Amino acid sequence: MDNTVRTGTELLWSALGGDPALVDRVEYGGSAGLLAARLPVMELARAAVAVAGLAAVERAGLPGPVRVDDGAVATAFVSERHLRVDGRAPVSFAPLSRFWRAADGWVRTHANYPHHRAALPAALGTREESVEAVAAAIRERGALEVETAVYAAGGLAVALRTPEEWAAHEQGRAVAARPLLTRERLDEAPPRRRGGPLRVLDLTRVIAGPVATRTLALLGADVLRIDPPGNPELPDQHAETDVGKRTAALDLDRPSDRRTFGELLDAADVLVTGYRPGALDRFDLHRPGLVTARLSAWGDYGPWAGRRGFDSLVQVATGIAVTEGSAEQPGVLPAQALDHGSGYLLAAAVLRSLTEQDRDGGTRLVRLALAQTGHWLTHALPRYEPERYLTESEGPLGRLRHALSPVAYEGGPTGWSRPAGLQGGDEAVWATA
Repeated sequence: MDNTVRTGTELLWSALGGDPALVDRVEYGGSAGLLAARLPVMELARAAVAVAGLAAVERAGLPGPVRVDDGAVATAFVSERHLRVDGRAPVSFAPLSRFWRAADGWVRTHANYPHHRAALPAALGTREESVEAVAAAIRERGALEVETAVYAAGGLAVALRTPEEWAAHEQGRAVAARPLLTRERLDEAPPRRRGGPLRVLDLTRVIAGPVATRTLALLGADVLRIDPPGNPELPDQHAETDVGKRTAALDLDRPSDRRTFGELLDAADVLVTGYRPGALDRFDLHRPGLVTARLSAWGDYGPWAGRRGFDSLVQVATGIAVTEGSAEQPGVLPAQALDHGSGYLLAAAVLRSLTEQDRDGGTRLVRLALAQTGHWLTHALPRYEPERYLTESEGPLGRLRHALSPVAYEGGPTGWSRPAGLQGGDEAVWATA
């Protein structure tokens, strides 16, 4: 594979503060043409998995290569579609999680969880939780009106925006002004590890955070996931993303459960959270020497800092759905790539923070947002642009635009010596030197 394949890995590894020389250890291969899209989705997927592998071998001190197989990567990025539970396929999106026609555009909702599903019709003033009733209510309203009303009611809806509209939006500007992820050393505290497997306390939901902790579990960490008793993870989501982990239910508003949680946190090495910024602040999660990784949808800055969100909604807000769509309707990426990509990147960031902490100490904080991953996908990675491989020439047929030859080598020609001429317009003789 050419240097373009390495670009994403180099960019991500640099963002993680890794030694550039280690990138040479990544070996790429496998089937080509997977996760096809207008945006460089396969490049994002390949790079995120590559840096997770690099961070793992760096931390373990292993000398061998990191192998990245495109087939394995593409399959993992749509892993939820391949899940079967006793032969039954899961339902990825509930009936009310979809695109809807509004009076002046499009809206996408997310209603997989019961409390989000209940909030949607309530915000729209309809008593029925049916596709027909919700569709009729949204058709009568503007897209931004629906977005505002549903969020105010505790639900999830986002109006479709073009890339240009997102770039002009206050939250879009806040995302663009910040790096892909941040890794901070907060103090001089020593590491918390006490021997034995790495202890990871998992407070994440849905895909991105659970993919990160699932990856850490694969690498030998003891991962304990905590969910509230009254709001467990969706069963199929649990089956798909909680492999390798242990799970428990604790009500952090109950004093006894809160004490248990505090004891778990006191003994943890890593804390990974995936709730919206500020949602867990009242529980005082800071511990000296801990590595904390915070994942959110929109980032902990800007006017949308406190908003809930999911991959599908971030695609709609940031213009990705317009880029991948058509004049008739919005489109989607071939995978929930912001989720999966952020998950592997977050795992890599945790491992790199642990490696640096072993050397330099310090309480560590990592922050990453799906919107930042989306911005990186749309702005940082090389995209296929046909114009780069086209040229123009003047000749008897006029001004022609045509493709450059793909045959290229050191010292070879850069183009043809003459343009296309008139058909039959040349003499039937060999050209003279």
